[in-house]
Amino acid sequence: MQKYIVQHFLRYSIALVWLINGLLCKVLYLVPRHEAIVARILGPAYAGPLTRLIGVAEIVMALWVLSGRWVKLNVAIQIALVLGMNMLEFLLAADLLLWHEFNLVFAGLFGLVLYYYGFRLHPNSNSTW
Repeated sequence: MQKYIVQHFLRYSIALVWLINGLLCKVLYLVPRHEAIVARILGPAYAGPLTRLIGVAEIVMALWVLSGRWVKLNVAIQIALVLGMNMLEFLLAADLLLWHEFNLVFAGLFGLVLYYYGFRLHPNSNSTW
């Protein structure tokens, strides 16, 4: 029963991270710093639309997490995206990051939570609960 509670708590928490970052920060443009980071990395010409497209992709990730389908694949992709994206941001736009170099620490911790959720709480599962 406790494992079930932890699984669901992490499932909804992880989805909420993607939803907040995608919908609130990027699609609804409540955190303009995200567009500035995209402009720095991909160029200013299409930073607005690209930021919103990234936001939509993050919303889709939240929905995938909530679906509970292909948990290990989902988690592996999330870890690669989070660590890769944060490393790129650190190298090219560290001055625009909320916690500067500590963003990498938080990304690493989030990666560990993702690993625990996908590969420890779901050791023999690659589909729905």
